Amino acid sequence: MPLLLPKRVKYRKAHRGKRRGAAKGGTRLAFGEFGLKVLENGWITAAQIEACRVAISRTLSRGGKTWLRVFPDKACTTHGQEKPMGSGKGLVDHWVAVVKRGRIIFEVDGIPERAARDTMRLAASKLPLRTRMVSRKGEETR
Repeated sequence: MPLLLPKRVKYRKAHRGKRRGAAKGGTRLAFGEFGLKVLENGWITAAQIEACRVAISRTLSRGGKTWLRVFPDKACTTHGQEKPMGSGKGLVDHWVAVVKRGRIIFEVDGIPERAARDTMRLAASKLPLRTRMVSRKGEETR
């Protein structure tokens, strides 16, 4: 499967923005029994999301369902190595999803808690941010 990217965007290149504050939405489990919650602010690239998705689907191995709750819709640009300063903003290099602390990024259902814990641990190892597994029981588990 190719990496995630939007079909169309209103503006080709975006400002970097501030990475502070807590998530306004997407902080509760909506679909599955277990989820992976982000504990700090940052960007998650489309490649990292895809690596997590592949790790989760491989550990589930046809038992259970997965939901992806973030989408990379922000363009990150880069300049070539030998470009002089003052020659404008670079070309779009990759796409990222902006995540704030408290946001649920993956959910799984249909598997026991032990398997969910291993699955989320594998997915979390592919991400650049600290995360925590949460369950529908109400308490946060490590």
